[in-house]
Amino acid sequence: MQLTLFTDFALRALMRLAGEPGRSFSTIEIAGEFGISRNHLAKVVRDLAGSGFITTQRGVGGGFTLARPAQSITVGEVVRALEGPELVECFRADGGNCVLQPRCRLKTKLAAAREAFMRELDATTLAECAYPPSARLSPALA
Repeated sequence: MQLTLFTDFALRALMRLAGEPGRSFSTIEIAGEFGISRNHLAKVVRDLAGSGFITTQRGVGGGFTLARPAQSITVGEVVRALEGPELVECFRADGGNCVLQPRCRLKTKLAAAREAFMRELDATTLAECAYPPSARLSPALA
């Protein structure tokens, strides 16, 4: 299974927030730290806020922080919110445009694989995946 780049960026940002839970971050800071597009990250932040994973504050001293403790947010919860349930077209609510229906035997296997994948992600919290702050030289050593 492959996650979209959008979800990858979201998980990186959330892992970073989990590494310093009391701190507010800016999109410029996170984008720079991970070498990703600031504009793309801004869209990710908007969706994460809309899904209730982070809170945002505009203006001087603004930024974004985790909305809940990192140990109460699972990776599976984030992936479901951003990726949706459709692994393949036939998983869509309208059945998609699959010519193999109703005799396809693959759909049930793919559904089982998706569930196993999501079970593992549901058992993993952001706290377990927290990305610690980078090692900085102390002023005395600089």
